[in-house]
Formats: sequence, C-alpha cells, structure tokens
Amino acid sequence: MEVPMDTQTTTIDELKSGFSGDVLVPGDPAYDEARQVWNAMIDRRPTLIARCESTEDVMAAVRFASDKGLPVSIRGGGHNVAGHAVCDTGVMVDLSKMRSVRVDPDKRIAYADGGATWADMDAATQVFGLATPGGLISETGVAGLTLSGGFGYLRGQHGLSIDNLLAADVVTADGRLTRASATENPDLLWALKGGGGNFGIVVRFEFALHPVGPEVFFVAPIYAMEDGPGPIRAWRDYISQHDEALAMICEFSTVPEDDEFPQQYWGKKVFALVAVVTGDLDAAEELARPLRELGPLVTDFSGRMPYAEVQRLFDAQTPFATMRCYWKALYLADLPDEMIDLAMANAKAAPSPNTISSLWNMGHGVRAVAAEATAFGDRSMGWMYSADGVWADAADDAANIAWARASWLKAEPFGHEGRAYLNFPGHGEDDTLTRAAFGDGYDRLARIKAQYDPHNMFRFNQNITPAG
Repeated sequence: MEVPMDTQTTTIDELKSGFSGDVLVPGDPAYDEARQVWNAMIDRRPTLIARCESTEDVMAAVRFASDKGLPVSIRGGGHNVAGHAVCDTGVMVDLSKMRSVRVDPDKRIAYADGGATWADMDAATQVFGLATPGGLISETGVAGLTLSGGFGYLRGQHGLSIDNLLAADVVTADGRLTRASATENPDLLWALKGGGGNFGIVVRFEFALHPVGPEVFFVAPIYAMEDGPGPIRAWRDYISQHDEALAMICEFSTVPEDDEFPQQYWGKKVFALVAVVTGDLDAAEELARPLRELGPLVTDFSGRMPYAEVQRLFDAQTPFATMRCYWKALYLADLPDEMIDLAMANAKAAPSPNTISSLWNMGHGVRAVAAEATAFGDRSMGWMYSADGVWADAADDAANIAWARASWLKAEPFGHEGRAYLNFPGHGEDDTLTRAAFGDGYDRLARIKAQYDPHNMFRFNQNITPAG
C-alpha cells in the first residue's frame, strides 16, 4: 500500500534527521536517476529511496521501513537482471555510495562495503597481486553476485564467490547489526552462501584472497558457427581433463560491425572459448594452445594482459540502463553432443544481434565443496547453460523473452534435477525455480529466514517464504 502523502512528510523528516546520505521521494530532482538500474526493462517507483553512506544509515532506513510496514529492496551494484534492486511501493535501500574496499595483504583478506563493485574489489586487491573469484563484468555489484553463488573466471581453482566468503556484517529486519562468521551466527553465514538477499542487508563482506596476476593469460579464440560443432566438442573433451586450470565459457554471439573483426564475418554467428589462466604464463599459454587450433579461426584475442583489464572486457556489451535484458540459466548434468547441437540451434534463432548465450563448465574448485557446506547446495552438476536475451527496443520484448524461455525449456531434458542459477532467473516470475534450486536445503533456509526476517521484509529476490 502506498504511504499517504500527508503522513509521508512527517515520517520522512524523522528519517532525514541524523541521516548522512540522501533521502529521496517521487518528485525530488535526483529520484528518477536513483531508481534506474542496469536492465532498461525495469521501471519501478519506490515510495522512498534511502541512499546510504554508512551502516548507521542502513540501520535507520530498515527501522523506518519496519515502523511503516513497508518492504525493502536492496541496491548494491544495481546489476541484477531481474531488477531486484528497485521496488514499487516500498523502501529502496541504495548502497551505491558505500563502495570502500580495504585489503590486508598479510592475512590475504579483503573487506568490501555492501555497495562495492567488482571493479572496486579488483582495483584494491590487484595492488597486492591478489584476487577473489568475481564475475565477468566489473560493474556488477559484489553483493548481488556473491549472495546467489558467483561464477567467474577463477572458479576452477578457487570455487565460487561464496566459497571465499569468510564473514559478513548484516543489518537484519529488526534494524540491528548482526555478525555472521564461522563462530558467530554460523547459520546466517551458511544461508548467505547462496541464499540471496533474503536475510538482511550485507553492509560488509570479508573475502579470502589468492595470488592472481597482476598479469594472466586470457584465452579467447573465436570460431564461426557455420563451420559446425566440432571445436565445441573438442573443447568439452579437453577441458574435462584440465578443469582446475581451465574453468571456461563457450559464448555464442553475433559479430558486430567492428574493425577488430574481419569484415567477412560481420553479422555472422560465432562462438568464443573464453578462460583466464593464472600462474606461470608460459605454461598457461601452452595449456591454451590446443584450444586455439581447433579449426579455422574468425580471430583470436588470446594473450597476456592484466587481470583487472580482463575483468572489464565485457562491460561495454550492455551499458548501464540502455539495453533490455531477460536471462535464464540452468544447470546441466552433462554436456552431450545433443546439448551442444541444441545450444548452437538456439543461438542461431536468437532474434537480437545483441543476445548472447553460453555453456560453462563447473570447474574443480566448484565441485570440491561439499553440498552441505553452503546454501548453494549440491555441486554434482557438470555444466551450466545460459540464454541471455539482450535487445534495445521495447517493441521487441515479447520476441526476445519468448526466445530465452524457449531456449531454456528445450534444454530442460539435459538439466540437473530442475535446478537453475538464481542470478539469472528471468525476471523472477517462476517461484518454483527457487525451491528447486535449493533442493533439500530449502526447509533449512526457510527456518533461518523466519529467524532473521519473519515478516518477509526482504522479499525482492528469489524469495524464500519464512517457515511457520
């Protein structure tokens, strides 16, 4: 229910008192810009936006929402494809001014504020030649990517982002600051490792760091789809023997009209075999060599480059608040030839030249973590398939959403127990995905949700219903 305007003025003045950030309501000059998120499809109007600058601001905003009976959405990087960062008729807690990252190089720990992006994290950690597993786009928020798992280039050696989460400071639904670690509220830490933003607002993360870079070997040979599936099948077989060093993505796309590509391939469908290899760079280059010799090449962007630069390579594909997006991903039990053929057919049928789709191997570091160790759950799947619709014109919404959903449904026979990656959930419209994704862990998550958020204040996510 919308808060009546005659009571809004008084209650908002109460919040503003002592608030170090900005409190915005409809009609304020900065309101419309503040409610924008990365996916241009998302157009929601919060009752109030609290642009926080401190943990105390976050606590005050949550208490305000609780007092007024309003739900809360949480904006970290604002990059979630379903637009969970912004709500209609509720309080949007915006952490985008809380982006500090501090590194203890001796302990190999990074302390990141809840609004930090992976660009912020990489900038701070690479000074010391360290990193923790992040995503593929540097503008992504640390919080959103981490809390639902966090797949990135380093997963083969170091697992998911959640596998490196040591502790977190969380503002829960009662407005209190709660510590979650192996020794303090370990049930909450377990839930944060894959359970999404269901349990509160993480205002600080603590991550384990690993020696990475500053220079790495970037693997990116590009093959034409018209030449057939042979390179993908060979890639699958090769990386299955090297899945600690080679955690990879086979990404299908359309060649843009760009001088970086041979002109004869402009507008054609291609796939890139992408990885980051760390450690000894001569050995890395030799390990990648067979993947660059699987057939005629469109081009090859492989080479040595700074890790932080690799992390920024895909940022330009979908600039902030300009493209419309609908992404769905599911886990695959295996990657038979038939699934490769289907992925290629789906990519060829994509209605937008901006659309991408991809096949990911899990990697040794992901599978090495026991199912019960995190809320993410079972790790026995071998692969992931993602159909990522990206387009510019609202008139094309129906066609592109239909393509992504159809691609996902056609892949379901190859799926792993009906489980999906909850960072790519479409627009979150299918509630059954959440229960299926968590499997046997769902009931435990529901009990923890009831402990920390019994009235479901934090519901703008792949929501877990509080038990009882």
